Amino acid sequence: MSDSLSAPQPAGLTGLSGRALLRLVMPTLFAAVLLFFALKAPGFLTVGNLSSLLLNNFVLLAIVAIGMTYAIAAGGIDLSVGTALDFSALTFVLLLNAGFGLYVAIPGGLLAGSLAGLFNAGLIAGLRISPFLATLGTLFIGSNVQKLLSDGGQPIYLEAQVRSGLASERLLGVPLPLLLVALLALVYGVVLARGRLGREIIVLGSQPLVARYSGLAQRRIAALVFIASAFASALAGILLPATVNAYAPMSGNAFLMNAIGAVFIGATLSLHNRVNVPGTLLGVLFLNVTANGLLLIGWNFFWQQVATGVLILSVLLFSFASRRLGAG
Repeated sequence: MSDSLSAPQPAGLTGLSGRALLRLVMPTLFAAVLLFFALKAPGFLTVGNLSSLLLNNFVLLAIVAIGMTYAIAAGGIDLSVGTALDFSALTFVLLLNAGFGLYVAIPGGLLAGSLAGLFNAGLIAGLRISPFLATLGTLFIGSNVQKLLSDGGQPIYLEAQVRSGLASERLLGVPLPLLLVALLALVYGVVLARGRLGREIIVLGSQPLVARYSGLAQRRIAALVFIASAFASALAGILLPATVNAYAPMSGNAFLMNAIGAVFIGATLSLHNRVNVPGTLLGVLFLNVTANGLLLIGWNFFWQQVATGVLILSVLLFSFASRRLGAG
């Protein structure tokens, strides 16, 4: 009885403290990781390593993760981002090798990759299949189609005379791939944060019953979301073969898990724990810095993946605990 009459806590204090703690932990953790690798990883802070981290690691994952941001914001997930990337890369390489120039190969690759999103849109918006199952099906179909088209999964190399150097181009002294990331992040970020479509996506993802009973065109929104996700991956599919001068079947699947992780890490930086494009980019940077530092101190690829998984899980668990604290 006396417990019920004890002095109450100020309203919202516990929740505010939880949110404040959540917003502090990621910058603190990021700073700690940077400091650790600066001290322990040889060559970590050199210009060559940092530029390689941005151009070779950050760019492609950032583009894929920006598209994934839309799918997760809408309450779904896109497991077929790798398929969209691979179809784009395959078409780009085949068109260049066939003698078509960049003005044909680039739109062709973007269209081929975007078709994966259109296929997903038909399954999700047309047949009402859940995004998880629809994109999982697209992933399986796409992987096997690639094997059929590449003699069982053999790489297809760009012929020497058609290698464009597109990935090494600069505009006003800034590498073209970084400019493409900035442009894509600006467009997708503004639409999601400020546009009508973005508000509808957020409502669909966070309050599906409200979206249903308020008359939102859920099918149209879902279709646009998965086409937008595939288009972003298709853009990465242009840059990947332009960088390595080859198409490697199913190489796009390597970006899937890190893209999902980056989106959820970015959401922890939001006041309301919502996915957002700037947060996604920070999540990508965090994952890439961690993988790069672990490589420099001698960890092999598989242990890097283990560490990345533990990192993502830790962030998500902390986010969940902080939300529970805020709700209490």
